[in-house]
Parts: sequence; structure tokens; C-alpha cells
Amino acid sequence: MIFSATPSIPEMLRSTAQRFSDHPAILFADKNVTFSEVDARSDAVAASLAEQGIKKGERVALYCINSAEFAFAYAGIVKAGAVVVPVNLLLNPREIIYVLKDAGVRGLIYHQMMEAGVSAFRNELADLQFAVCIGDNRSSKDDLSFDAFSTNTAPVPQPEFDTLNDLAAILYTSGTTGHPKGAMLTHSNLVSNTRSVLSALQLRPGEDRLLVVLPMFHSFAATVGTLTPLMHGVSFAPVPKFDPVAVSEVIEAVGATVFLGVPSMYNVLLRLPEEHLSRWSSIRYCVSGGAAMPEAIMQQFEARFGVPICEGDGPTECSPVTCVNPIQGIRKPASVGLPIPEVEMAIYDDDGKPIGIDKIGEICVRGPNVMKGYWNLPEATAESFFGEWVRTGDLGYKDEDGYLYIVDRKKDMIIVNGMNVYPRMVEELLYTHPAILEAAVVGEPSELHGEIPVAHVVLKEGEALSAADIRAFCRENLGRHEVPRKVELSTALPKNAAGKILKRELRKSGELERGIDSRNKQ
Repeated sequence: MIFSATPSIPEMLRSTAQRFSDHPAILFADKNVTFSEVDARSDAVAASLAEQGIKKGERVALYCINSAEFAFAYAGIVKAGAVVVPVNLLLNPREIIYVLKDAGVRGLIYHQMMEAGVSAFRNELADLQFAVCIGDNRSSKDDLSFDAFSTNTAPVPQPEFDTLNDLAAILYTSGTTGHPKGAMLTHSNLVSNTRSVLSALQLRPGEDRLLVVLPMFHSFAATVGTLTPLMHGVSFAPVPKFDPVAVSEVIEAVGATVFLGVPSMYNVLLRLPEEHLSRWSSIRYCVSGGAAMPEAIMQQFEARFGVPICEGDGPTECSPVTCVNPIQGIRKPASVGLPIPEVEMAIYDDDGKPIGIDKIGEICVRGPNVMKGYWNLPEATAESFFGEWVRTGDLGYKDEDGYLYIVDRKKDMIIVNGMNVYPRMVEELLYTHPAILEAAVVGEPSELHGEIPVAHVVLKEGEALSAADIRAFCRENLGRHEVPRKVELSTALPKNAAGKILKRELRKSGELERGIDSRNKQ
């Protein structure tokens, strides 16, 4: 299949800024930033990068909280013809050093709140030629001021783009083993995905207002919450920290119409004090992605807030959105919906052959949103494709209506006495128990059974439940091989910046119990 070229990201940004010049692009409780202001500030960033010697194709890192400055910097880096490398704010200095060295970044734009992190890793980056601080708390006296950087009146670079091949961003995916891999996303990948998202979510340019508390460095918030609005005339409100009451206040203050979240956020929002529920009255619908949404949480949220949640999915390698339940139409519980426009999805077996309806296999994706490949990893790139179809690593199936269902991550499947156990099926049951707040199931090696399921459970405040109680509940509702052989009660489960439960950390804790320490091994 041959995909047609799209306009570049800078072309889209400038066209939208002309059409929506005085319309608010970025919303705050006390002020707004117009599309023309975003255009001017990002032009200035591009001009400043050119003055620092940044050329087309070179990489610039962005280490920043959710803010208007994140948008100015991201757009400015791309307008300069450079490639933006967003940095996960939760990474430790050693991990950041790996990412920035691997990407070969020449410049760094960071928020003053990340100053300590920058001070911890900057001396390890020999190729870093300059750093720019958003705010006054600089890591070094030599660092440049973002205020000056984003108000520069020097000529703005006008690079020509081959949008099908020129990179706009490298997004590093967290590896389950070894180092993260950099997914190379082109201008065409990202522009096409925003166009598909706009259509699938039925976003209304000039009217809709997105609440973005998901981290903007993450692919979900970067594409759905930042690039789609900026390139199509939709407003968004960046919130740097997830606090249910504070988020509710911002929703009311800016009149947000769409909320973007992950399942763990909706779970926390269920405990929002009653007096704040009315603040959500402007919300048309919510979107959930990033992890499987337990059906019990979705039902409880919709009943309490009176707002539908449309679940969707997609990996970073797909820019990232691939499918979503229709905004107006049939929403199927436990399904991640239908492929969005321009995107095809199919189920393949391990030999790279398509399989039929309702049969479980690996979900694969084809479309203009699919990454160019992994940065400097040709073998890993080859392994991640069946021809034009990128392998998502998700096990799932497609029903007769074309709706996709994710059963589990391929690597998370547990084989007990030769039988497949899908952790998500066990987790879905655990979430139906009224005393359980969170649950995650992982596999543990067993000489007798090959593997055994281990459930990690967090109870709701004030609840008392023993491991034996939980296993008894599972025995009443699951097959014998699916019942967790161990139940670990915890006060919290490890999560990444997007709120996704980190099963690899749970596996590591199990390894430590068994006397295996792989924490510092790569």
C-alpha cells in the first residue's frame, strides 16, 4: 500500500493559526494563549535554534511539565526542521543519559522544575552544545533563557520537508528488558494521526476544549491532547499534576468539554467528593487509553458522573491512536472500538498469517500513522513488522462487526500446565470485588506448573480482606488454572507517568523474593 504525503507539521500549525488567529489555543483559569501567539512564540524558538546552529534532522530534547511552554518548544523545534525528543519526567538520570546519548541530542530545553535532574545528568552528555531553561532556576549560569529564546525576532528558518520520510519526533518506549527503543515518527505519521483523531472523536474546531492532565511527553497526550488541537483549531488546557479536585476546578474554570485519562485516573476520580461533581457538567465525553479499562470501573464512573467513557487504544509506534469506540454509535464494553479513519487493523498468528473472526492472535496495524522504525535499531525494526503491518505486541481478536478486543499483552500471557491464562481476564474479575481498589496479575516461574499467576492487590480504604479470601473469590468465578496461586496485598502498585501499572516492576519484586536481582542489569 502506498501512502500519500501530507502537509508538514509547521504548515499545519501556520495554516490553523491563520484560520483561528484570535481564538484561544491554550487555556488557563486566569488567561488564554491564542493560536497566533503560539505561532509567534514557536517561530521565535525556531529562529533561536537556528542561531544555535541547529540544522534539519538534528535532535533537541524537551524535558518539561505540562504547560504552554511545552507547546511553544515542541512546535518551535519542529519548525526549525529538527527532531523533538520528549523526555519522560519520571526517568532517573541514568535512564535519561541513555536516551539523550542514543538520540544524539545537541540541545536541551527544560523546565526549571526539572533543574535537579538536569544537574544530575548534564555532565555526562559530551555532545550537548546548549541548554535552555524555562524559568529562572537554571542548572548552569551558561544556560539560555527561554523567555528570550521564545521572543527572538531573528529570521525564522523555512526548511523543506519530505513529510513521508523526515522525522518530527523520536519517542522512547519503555522496554520490558534492556534499554528503551526510540520510535521514529515522521511528519506524515503525526499529521495523519491527528486528522484521524479529529474525525474519530468528532472534535469540533473552534468549540471543543480538552483537559490535558496526562503528561504531554507521552504519545497519547502529545498527539490527542496537544498536536491535534494545535493543528486543527481545538483548545486545550494543560494541567501539570493529577489531583482530582484541582482537575475538577480547572474543568469548570475553562469550560472543558473533553477529558483525556487512563484507567487508574478514572478509578481515583470515583473517590472525588460529591460537591465537586457539578464541576464536570461541561464535559461531553471522556476518552480512556494507555491501558485496559476494567469494565467495573467504567460502569461505576459513568453511573456517578453521567458522562460516557470512550475507550480506545494504540501503541507509540502508531503515533499512537489506532482505534476507539464511536462517539456517537455503538460502544461495546471491554472493546477498544473500531479502527480510526485511514488505519487498518488485523489479527495475525505467530507465522504472520491473518486469522479469522473471534480468534485470538497478535493485533497488527497498517496505515500512514505507522512509525518509520526504531532509531538505530534495524534488526528490532524488522522484527516488529509483518511486511507493512506493525506488530503491536497485543493479543486480541476482532468480532463480526469489526470491533477490536485486547485480551492481554503477548509478553504478559501466563502458561499454566500448558494452558493459556490471560492476566486481564483475572484482573477484570478482581475489579468487580467491592473491597478491591486496584489489581494486577503477573506470571512467576514454577518448576511444577511452568508458570503460576500471582495477583498484586490494593484494597480500598477501610476494607479488610485476606489473601485466602481473594483466592476463594477467584475459585468461585475462574477456571482452576486461572486462580492466582499467590496473592500479594500492597498499599500501592507501581505506575508510570501516564498512570499505567508497571507489571515489570511487580515481576522484579517477585524476582527479589526468589533471590534474583536484575535491577541493574541491562
